[in-house]
Amino acid sequence: MTQVSEMTATALESQLIVGATLFVLGVIGFLTRRNLILIMLSAELMLHGVSINLTAFSRYHGNPQGQVFTIFVLTIAACEAGLGLSLILSLYQRRKSLDVLLWGKLGEDDLPVFTSPSNLPVQVPVDPNADYPHLSPSGRMPKTQPTTPTKT
Repeated sequence: MTQVSEMTATALESQLIVGATLFVLGVIGFLTRRNLILIMLSAELMLHGVSINLTAFSRYHGNPQGQVFTIFVLTIAACEAGLGLSLILSLYQRRKSLDVLLWGKLGEDDLPVFTSPSNLPVQVPVDPNADYPHLSPSGRMPKTQPTTPTKT
């Protein structure tokens, strides 16, 4: 039979400080960054800070419910990261930038356009209609570029 050791109040306080620090750093990163990937990482940081606090309280009170809930939070965080990164990649293919301010122009024509609260210039890609390589549909051979004969 295994004996579960109780957590002391100082150990609980130190874990809560670490969790709160991670959460605050995530909030600061989420509110101050303009890069979509950094915003996603900041949201993940907030979720992990909450998970540390849940496990600390769970261990302190001797109740496994907080640890079980943490497993669900981590599962949702992993799904959110996968879906979020796939959305970021598809949005990047449209605008060739990860700047959040460029995404305010994606709305409907009758909706107001989000404007930057600062006077920072928004860099628009040079040539959004450039011809980039495309993948061929599944099961078809890719089209080859005609080659020009070289002189030997």
